[in-house]
Amino acid sequence: MQARSVRVGCRLWTLDGERTVPTTVAAVTAARAREVVDVVTDHVMFTVAPDQMLGTPDGWVHARDATGAVLAWTQARKLCRTRLTVRAGYELGYLVGANCADGTVGKNYVSLVVNDEGFAARYAACLSAATGLAARLEKVTRPSGYLQRDVPGFRVRVVSSYLADLMRQYVGGDAHHMRQRFPRVVLRDRDTFEGFLDGYTDGDGYRSKAWSGRVLVSANVPFLTDLAEVVGARFTPRTNGLASHLVVVDRWASRGTFRAEQHPLHLREFCWAQVHEVRPRTTVNKPFTLYSYRLDPHPGFLVNGHMVRQSW
Repeated sequence: MQARSVRVGCRLWTLDGERTVPTTVAAVTAARAREVVDVVTDHVMFTVAPDQMLGTPDGWVHARDATGAVLAWTQARKLCRTRLTVRAGYELGYLVGANCADGTVGKNYVSLVVNDEGFAARYAACLSAATGLAARLEKVTRPSGYLQRDVPGFRVRVVSSYLADLMRQYVGGDAHHMRQRFPRVVLRDRDTFEGFLDGYTDGDGYRSKAWSGRVLVSANVPFLTDLAEVVGARFTPRTNGLASHLVVVDRWASRGTFRAEQHPLHLREFCWAQVHEVRPRTTVNKPFTLYSYRLDPHPGFLVNGHMVRQSW
């Protein structure tokens, strides 16, 4: 929306802590000026009044003085997407565990393609229960390197950039199976963690037929190392280039190594953007028209994703 198009009653986006929320325009004022500044950040250049207040970790600063500062920023193109209310519990743990083992996190989707229909059905049910998104099974074919032919399988695919970004956040920012970190969000409670173990086992593990427990498989050694500490298991990674195995007995909880941790379930929708340059710009003939907004309940708003507010 262009600044001149904003009217009383319009809803603008702002940042409230780590999340983006709407705020309502209560008043609009316009003024003519012959001087503005172009603020150049990591992501974009935007034009504001020299005394425009910009949001930084240390409070509000005038735009004219912002060179070298970092500004609160969010991706403007993602403001209008649907936000999810994630529910903690077994289903969330299962969803995260299955994703870590066998899932795919794309730019704007999350999917699972497996041969086991039961696994796919459990994944779809847990995804819906944890996020509220509709998920269903699709019959597909997938290539088998062992059989050298296509084999039947089942796919669950949900298009949601919010969920995709959330899954990346849970595993440290990179959802590649060899680079993902152990998702400590599943340590919220025992129920969530048990779901994680079951989801990961269904994807990259198996239950033992000889003893009460399971074996989890991964070539991501730091991932298994962190998990081993949680369950109090001894873990020796393989050094011959093959995937390592972590043994988790069913009585792991009796070791007393599990410690609940509180991590946000919601998506952190902001980061910091560096201001590289502030360029003064003046005009002699036609003046600039600058707009100021009074908003309620949140006084700030976003300009190209950067947090600003009305001058004092």
